[in-house]
Amino acid sequence: MNHERRDLLRDAAIEVLAEAGGRGLTHRAVDAAAGVPSGTTKNYFPTRDALLGTVAERCVEQYRMIAEQLAAAGPGLSDREGLVAMIRGLLENVAGPGRARMLACLELQAEAARRTWLSAILDPISAADFALFGHAQHMAGLPVTPQRSATVTLALQAAIPHLLDAGPHTLAAAGLDDLDRFVRDLLDAVYP
Repeated sequence: MNHERRDLLRDAAIEVLAEAGGRGLTHRAVDAAAGVPSGTTKNYFPTRDALLGTVAERCVEQYRMIAEQLAAAGPGLSDREGLVAMIRGLLENVAGPGRARMLACLELQAEAARRTWLSAILDPISAADFALFGHAQHMAGLPVTPQRSATVTLALQAAIPHLLDAGPHTLAAAGLDDLDRFVRDLLDAVYP
């Protein structure tokens, strides 16, 4: 198996899923997005379930790469300001270069509500968020409790769909039109 081509197809599938949604994720659409001959995607991932599964696995891989980068940047989390910068950077990534991956993840989560096998692939991402953000809050010197950590994590996860659809009135109402202020206000509310 050509791993380079396989990754090209998986990355193209993320783009297709982000742009066209679950119904638009077809073998032909992935072939076109990847610029490969018709039928290539079907050779690698013969069924739609196989295609969905590999996109979910690729999203998990990308999540782990981002988590490792954050862990390597650990010394920058030595105080509240470092934590604000890290979280703001993550939210900016969601609205910017990470947008396609996040849209694909949301589409996959919707599919997972109907396909439990897909939920099993995606669950590590959501579960890891709680550990990752809890650790980051601890590294910043905040008095972390499981409830406080979960509150911050859930607030950040809830912000993602709004950042992706970028409705100006919703962003303003949620305070997401100023990410620095949003993160500071969130941390101030949880850690007065």
